Amino acid sequence: MCLFTLREKLVASSILVGVMWAAPIAQAVAQQKASAPDFSSDNVGWVALNGGGPFFESVPDRIPPVTQDPAHPFVPNGVGKQPTFRIGDLTNPNLKPWVKEFMKKDNDEVLAGKVAFTWGSSCMPAGVPGFMGNGGPNSTYFLQTPKEVVIVHSQNVRHVYMDVPHSANLKPSWYGESVGHYEGDTLVVDTIGQNDRLPVDVYRTPHTEKLHVVERWRIVDDGKMMEVTFAVDDPDTFYQPWSGMRRYRRVQRETTEDICAENNQHLFDYRIPTADKPDF
Repeated sequence: MCLFTLREKLVASSILVGVMWAAPIAQAVAQQKASAPDFSSDNVGWVALNGGGPFFESVPDRIPPVTQDPAHPFVPNGVGKQPTFRIGDLTNPNLKPWVKEFMKKDNDEVLAGKVAFTWGSSCMPAGVPGFMGNGGPNSTYFLQTPKEVVIVHSQNVRHVYMDVPHSANLKPSWYGESVGHYEGDTLVVDTIGQNDRLPVDVYRTPHTEKLHVVERWRIVDDGKMMEVTFAVDDPDTFYQPWSGMRRYRRVQRETTEDICAENNQHLFDYRIPTADKPDF
């Protein structure tokens, strides 16, 4: 009868232990993939809950986003009063001095009669987290594949590349680079590399190219709602990272497209961007 040496026994034991550990790990990975949220099945769209407007809600126990200046209350359309534009509260202690100076100049111009900048009216990309500030009746749609998640809202399209690291030496762009992964029932998206040409919110709060945003998307309320919480970090703009939240309701509708007219160069003094060469 063949006898095992001590070394052979140790090797056999190691293999057995490895097999015993591999099984539950494989099961856990399978369960995690199986529980990944499905945002896109059966022509499902998601409409943001305005809650009084397309602003970001606060997240309990975290630094809040910029809010409306109480000295200049926002008046929406259709309430029988003269509508106004949104004016950010500059008493927010998280804003660095240059930001307050920048926003004060903008606020003063708007209060004096200038039309406030918005992404949609100027046919510009919304950026991140501005993308989540979209309000109105238009829906947000998700296209999910194992390698990529595409998020579409009107003329805005975001690409999230799954289970990959960020690229080295990113060139700043409108949406930067978004990479994502699933954590159980949550889609986690990490975005860096945005240019500084867009504000982060409806109060026209600026940022620098150091902006870093982490979003966590999940389906709640038995599939009837979708919720995203996000953290915003930009050490040259804010003293501390702040957080916001948006909630969406599920709708059954086909996607729509907003069309921006060519050569409309002077809309509200902000100028619609035009391509100087074809994309193909």
